[in-house]
Order: sequence, then structure tokens, then C-alpha cells
Amino acid sequence: MASEQKTTEDLWKMIKDIQFGMFVTRHHGGTHEGHMHSRPMTTQNKDLQDGKLWFFMSRTSGPVSDLEADPTVNMSYADPAADTYVSVSGTAQVVNDAAKARELWNTPAEAWFPGGPEDPDLVLVAVKIAHAHYWDVKENQLIQLLVMAKAAITGKQAQLGESGEIRP
Repeated sequence: MASEQKTTEDLWKMIKDIQFGMFVTRHHGGTHEGHMHSRPMTTQNKDLQDGKLWFFMSRTSGPVSDLEADPTVNMSYADPAADTYVSVSGTAQVVNDAAKARELWNTPAEAWFPGGPEDPDLVLVAVKIAHAHYWDVKENQLIQLLVMAKAAITGKQAQLGESGEIRP
């Protein structure tokens, strides 16, 4: 893969249409202390102007207590149909901001928080992006197969798509 530097705007283009990402925290407490724990979450952003990913979470949920003990988190996004994969690392914090919750509110969130943006169990979690890595393959599947076959025959590593870093 070729390596190329992208911007936060490019990052947003890659992840904005992915409905669910895996929100990864380090588990605290219990028998699985220290283990990494992934949960599907929906990014609530309208854009990345503030350099943060925003999530709605339950105040009493595992992710919130995990990130309060260790705020280092990761979000992984995958769009297999477009062959785009993104890993975002950052620092999370619980934010109690009713105005921001109303700004980000959407109908699907009502399934989890029937009290709306003022639901007492709702908290916002903001992840300040520290680093992102992406893998983006633009070649169609036939070209990918041909490139991989050539690599297998020649013994040279296949070169497909691009991979790179994003640092806000």
C-alpha cells in the first residue's frame, strides 16, 4: 500500500457514513480487569470541526465506568463494501452538556434514551482524536485479485490502495 498523509476532513469523509464503529476501552473491575472491551457505537457527529468524536452513552454503562478509570480509547470503523478501514485513538471524557446533546440528538437515539436529550441516563462522551490510521483500497476486486496473483507468482508483496496516518 502506498502511504499518504490525510487531513481530519479526509478522516470524516471516510467514517461519516459508517453506521457503527467499535468503541474500545480497557475494562476495569471484576475478573476481566485490564482486558480490552469493544462495543458497537454510533458516532453522533455532524462534522469533525472540533476534532472530537461524539457518542451518546448510558450514564450507568460499562463503557462510561471504564473510560472514567482509563480515558484512552480506540474506535475502529470498517466499510468492507468500499474497502475502507479506520482506527482512531484518543482520550475520552464524559460531558454533561444539555445544549450539545440537543444539537446532536436524532430519532434513532430515542430507542436507547426514550427521555430524549434530557434523559437522566444520557451522557455525552467526547473523544479528542490523537491519532488515526487508515487503509483505503480503491482498486476493484478483479484488479485486487490480479495484483495478489501476480504477487504470489513473483514473490513480491502486493501493492494495493493506500495506508496512512492522520494527526489533527
